Amino acid sequence: MAQCVQSVQELIPDSFVPCVAALCSDEAERLTRLNHLSFAELLKPFSRLTSEVHMRDPNNQLHIIKNLKIAVSNIITQPPQPGAIRKLLNDVVSGSQPAEGLVANVITAGDYDLNISDRSIKASVPWYSNWKDTLMELKESSLYTATTPWFESYRETFLQSMPASDHEFLNHYLACMLVASSNEVEPMEQFSKLSQEQHRIQHNNDYSYPKWFIPNTLKYYVLLHDVSAGDEQRAESIYEEMKQKYGTQGCYLLKINSRTSNRASDEQIPDPWSQYLQKSSIQNQESYEDGPCTITSNKNSDSNLLSLDGLDNEVKVDGLPNNFRAHPLQLDQSSDPSNSIDGPDHVKSASSLHETKKANTGIIHGACLTLTDHDRIRQFIQEFTFRGLLPHIEKTIRQLNDQLISRKGLSRSLFSATKKWFSGSKVPEKSINELKNTSGLLYPPEAPELQIRKMADLCFLVQHYDLAYSCYHTAKKDFLNDQAMLYAAGALEMAAVSAFLQPGAPRPYPAHYMDTAIQTYRDICKNMVLAERCVLLSAEILKSQSKYSEAAALLIRLTSESTWKGMDSDLRSALLLEQAAHCFINMKSPMVRKYAFHMILAGHRFSKAGQKKHALRCYCQAMQVYKGKGWSLAEDHINFTIGRQSYTLRQLDNAVSAFRHILINESKQSAVQQGAFLREYLYVYKNVSQLSPDGPLPQLPLPYINSSATRVFFGHDRRPADGEKQAATHVSLDQEYDSESSQQWRELEEQVVAVVNKGIIPSSFYPTQYCLNSYSDNSRFPLAVVEEPITVEVAFRNPLKVPLLLTDLSLLWKFQPKDFSGKDNEEVKELITGEPEMIGTEVISEFLINSEESKVARLKLFPHHIGELHILGVVYNLGTIQGSMTVDGIGALPGCHTGKHSLSMSVRGRQDLEIQGPRLNNTKEEKTSIKYGPDRRLDPIITEEMPLLEVFFIHFPTGLLCGEIRKAYVEFVNVSKCPLTALKVVSKRPEFFTFGGNTAVLTPLSPSASENCSAYKTVVTDSTSVCTALISSASSVDFGIGIGSQPEVIPVPLPDTVLLPGASVQLPMWLRGPDEEGVHEINFLFYYESVKKQPKIRHRILRHTAVICTSRSLNVRATVCRSNSLEDEEGRGGNMLVFVDVENTNTSEAGVKEFHIVQVSSSSKHWKLQNSVNLTENKEAKLASREKGKFCFKAVRCKEKEAAVQSSERYTFADIIFGNEQIISSASPCADFFYRSLSSELKKPQAQLSLHTEKHSIEDAVRLIQKCSEVDLNIIILWKAYVVEDSKQLILEGQHHVILRTIGKEAFSYPQKQELPEMELLKFFRPENTAVSSRPSVDQLSNLIKTSLHYPESFNHPFHQKSLCLVPVTLLLSNCSKADVDVIVDLRHKTTSPEALEIHGSFTWLGQTQYKLQLKSQEIHSLQLKACFVHTGVYNLGTPRVFAKLSDQVTVFETSQQNSMPALIIINNM
Repeated sequence: MAQCVQSVQELIPDSFVPCVAALCSDEAERLTRLNHLSFAELLKPFSRLTSEVHMRDPNNQLHIIKNLKIAVSNIITQPPQPGAIRKLLNDVVSGSQPAEGLVANVITAGDYDLNISDRSIKASVPWYSNWKDTLMELKESSLYTATTPWFESYRETFLQSMPASDHEFLNHYLACMLVASSNEVEPMEQFSKLSQEQHRIQHNNDYSYPKWFIPNTLKYYVLLHDVSAGDEQRAESIYEEMKQKYGTQGCYLLKINSRTSNRASDEQIPDPWSQYLQKSSIQNQESYEDGPCTITSNKNSDSNLLSLDGLDNEVKVDGLPNNFRAHPLQLDQSSDPSNSIDGPDHVKSASSLHETKKANTGIIHGACLTLTDHDRIRQFIQEFTFRGLLPHIEKTIRQLNDQLISRKGLSRSLFSATKKWFSGSKVPEKSINELKNTSGLLYPPEAPELQIRKMADLCFLVQHYDLAYSCYHTAKKDFLNDQAMLYAAGALEMAAVSAFLQPGAPRPYPAHYMDTAIQTYRDICKNMVLAERCVLLSAEILKSQSKYSEAAALLIRLTSESTWKGMDSDLRSALLLEQAAHCFINMKSPMVRKYAFHMILAGHRFSKAGQKKHALRCYCQAMQVYKGKGWSLAEDHINFTIGRQSYTLRQLDNAVSAFRHILINESKQSAVQQGAFLREYLYVYKNVSQLSPDGPLPQLPLPYINSSATRVFFGHDRRPADGEKQAATHVSLDQEYDSESSQQWRELEEQVVAVVNKGIIPSSFYPTQYCLNSYSDNSRFPLAVVEEPITVEVAFRNPLKVPLLLTDLSLLWKFQPKDFSGKDNEEVKELITGEPEMIGTEVISEFLINSEESKVARLKLFPHHIGELHILGVVYNLGTIQGSMTVDGIGALPGCHTGKHSLSMSVRGRQDLEIQGPRLNNTKEEKTSIKYGPDRRLDPIITEEMPLLEVFFIHFPTGLLCGEIRKAYVEFVNVSKCPLTALKVVSKRPEFFTFGGNTAVLTPLSPSASENCSAYKTVVTDSTSVCTALISSASSVDFGIGIGSQPEVIPVPLPDTVLLPGASVQLPMWLRGPDEEGVHEINFLFYYESVKKQPKIRHRILRHTAVICTSRSLNVRATVCRSNSLEDEEGRGGNMLVFVDVENTNTSEAGVKEFHIVQVSSSSKHWKLQNSVNLTENKEAKLASREKGKFCFKAVRCKEKEAAVQSSERYTFADIIFGNEQIISSASPCADFFYRSLSSELKKPQAQLSLHTEKHSIEDAVRLIQKCSEVDLNIIILWKAYVVEDSKQLILEGQHHVILRTIGKEAFSYPQKQELPEMELLKFFRPENTAVSSRPSVDQLSNLIKTSLHYPESFNHPFHQKSLCLVPVTLLLSNCSKADVDVIVDLRHKTTSPEALEIHGSFTWLGQTQYKLQLKSQEIHSLQLKACFVHTGVYNLGTPRVFAKLSDQVTVFETSQQNSMPALIIINNM
């Protein structure tokens, strides 16, 4: 139980006190009424004696009584109605509330913070151990008190308002004060009238109420004298007369009203009555709120004074001097008691109590009394008790004792003695159930059993507990023997209390007596009031002995659902359950969950009893235990009840908060229950919002918003494809974020910005971000352009199993107009939503989120002014759908956004978008603490107008053959009001597309070209020039490819370089299918600027991703080798042969019938194809599926004048045609794609010649020797493919490139897959640091000097005439390097084996056997040699060995120059 203000040793004596009746004359009543008090009320504050009192018991022992209190009350002849008592108790409880602010329902999750009434208890989680310690400390500390004043008020009122009953005498009147005034005409006559009246009430059978202790009631005569108005002499003389008549012990002169009430009081006299009257005024409020008499009648009239504040109203209404028949607890007959109390909305009491208090505050009690008067009243009580009451009690006890000894002594004692004698043992008390119900048995008033009980009660009232106990014990036995159960229960109850209160505690508290009494009252006598009194007393006693468990069990036993004689069981049960809960928490090991559970039960019963505030308090206290423990259903129940109770009490904010909790926690409730919760919440919310319609919008709890998933998009939505027109993909909210691709776009933008800014990225550069999300860098304020929409994508989630319907959904924003041009805008206006001329706001009329669905809403703003915008959140009406609980499945609700939903109820509110930035982790301080950076995606800066480009692709293919060339068109449209310029496109795959070079002046196309819609520039040729090369030249600079340029950044050739507002331009764009088959994503980034430079945004970009699927076409491989034939007149540096293999790898998946090779072109700075050396005269080079073709071409060096202009990056193009149309390979688009495929090679750094000669001379030599075997010849294969598609024949064109770098090494048109090296054994030692061999390879050295022998193929010689045959042979030595070379020619046969002798031994060289020569750079030298033969036959002349070394090298690299083929000569005899 909760702590009480009084200890149980004080409580019980105060609950059972001697009762004294008061009977006043009208005049006496008038005197006391001047103080707004009745006579009984006047005495109330002074009814406790200030000193000890002595009396003697029947054995003449002195007995001391401490703190004796007497109860004086006016005589009322009607017993109180149960309904009135119930109402009184209800009002007492509702009138006593905890101080405001102590029901704070605040706890830290995971901790128990039990805010119990006026003291918070904090206990943390680890289940039992910690609580125990904390609660023990608090319990034992003197500070801890959890008081429940409403319970104490209830208990006090309950014990006081108990009607007197026949089986006990504790609240029967022992004496009667007869009060008359000294102002009466005949005071003595008045006293005799009053005396007769009292006698009539007591002894007349018409009056069964009130009850009197003994027939001979003590009468005490009191003369009231008004000091300020009355005649003191007269009063004294009357008093003397009284003393003569009634004796000095039986009368008293009480002087009051020493001052007049209307005199302005200089001194402030204390008002000791208010605390007593406050309680008693509660039950009377109805009478002066609804009654016929109004409060105002008190102002002037003294004749008809009403009591506004007493239990003991005696209103002179029907002319009777004392209206005894109206009990103050009498209910107004017209009002139905059950309605006013049991109704679920019994909130009136609290408010009416408030009114009462207000009414009472104006009344000053005791206004005519001075402190002297107070002392006189105190003295009067003292006198009355000492002289009148106690002697009377003492005498009565003696009389009763004597009567009992004389009357009862023999018979009953003898009977019991014989019974004991024969049975030989104590009679076992029969169990209650065996005893037959004789609760109806009534003893006559003079029965000896009742005399014992009277004596016991008298002893108990004067605190003589020993004697009381023995009397009760005796009476108990007698009653049980007679099976008078009601009497027995009463005796048991008081015996137990007496035993407990005995000084020195000679015997333990007999709790079983109480249990038996309770059971008897409840089950046999069906008297719940008496049972309740037993429980209240016993529980207090058990609590005082720290037997909390037993106390709790006892309290819970009496919490029933039934009502008894109109007594309300709900209020009683609620209070007892609450006390039981406090018992659980006060135990040695506090049982916190039991506490919470019983608090819930108590709250429920309070609610049924109409005590809404107490119900709410109980639920709130229990919530502190259940919160955050994962017991979600319990939490939901409690929150729901708290919400309802708060709503009933008009604590609307609390109600909203409680309902909010039910909705926002992951609820385990069923859909129906959740729907009910939601409707209740909306209903309460609506009421809240109606209270302050102009207040700020409330925060709504549903649906959940995942703030970090909010995405912001700047710009217009992408236009859909329109026929052949396809808009650039750009950026949209439908694209998923991909960190890799965003990095690629960033690199592309950096690349183009660097080109525009002459190779340097400016420090102010920041990559353009059109879509901001949780992955983007949101640390800066994003820039938006005026008149371009801002789309915010908000991620909603509905956690409930019922659909939510949001209507009129829009963004909430704040805007500051600013001028960014440098001039400070003096007045910075703060604009909140609702200024459409500044910011247009899109409203979504209906947005349905199905049960447990996540869904995004895209909301737009249209800025019409520059400034700073802050997007704060969303605003919407939250509602649910009428009828259908779930809207999912097929076509449950077809009209999702057409306004077809019938909205049951909706409330307007907002939710803020608060995004936490990324955690900072750079500095040491940031790493050691938790700090978050800003996230500014919702705070864009609106800047001035910028141009806006839209790009459309016309006839853009989605599938191509590898190497296929296709012509498409690109349309550039400026949809803004500003001109744009500096349009560029950047891509990582520049080899995929071209806008044509500077040479792309449109020349008249040949008819066949236009007929076939060829993408190439073609010229018709005559058939004579077939198989010989047609030469043209072009510079790579014209095609945007040159040293130091960025081939990826391509300027778009806009006419006049400016695109005006609203203008559009179409440009041709050639595409070439990538060489690898498969799906290719090619990113284009279009860069453009405004003509007028803006301070905030320097440039804008537009992105496009083209997806192209390529299928296989041709594979080309080529090799180049030196020709051994004699040189032409023109050529000095020797010829080369180019072998080209073409294979059709297409497997007809694209419907390709065959490929025609229409032209093979070369492009090089130094070489050109001269003619085709194919032996067959097959003009049409056709390749069907899986066929291979072989071509051989002769290549020669360009003439000096052609090669001279190297600085201008000029390339010579030579075309060899297999048909009658020449494709001009040096023009767009053929040259474009060739240069672009070359550009990747050009980007590789060139090897620089070394500066430190002595150190690097060997490396330089190797480099020079390597260069001899290098050739920069590029082959372009142009083809046509015939495709049958839908029974139409299409001609596709394309080109493949082969870049030949090294003599003798095969090159390919398609990228080669790297073969993975085979697994090697692991080496567990460190390899020695071997220097890379600086010797050139044999292959490289063999290319240093090119040798060829010129001789007749056959030679006829008449051997019979001349035995020696001499043949002249020319040895040509050609220096292929750019350095001087020393050459040694050795003609001696190298005899290695007999076989070699056979071959070589038959001929010999004549003349010098060794020549030493120096060949200048690229010089050709011829040696005239003679070979001598002696026989006919076939001879190999290729025996000369050639050694070479670079002239300026100390180290000699010498190796034989190998001839590639034998030089055979036939010697014939003539």
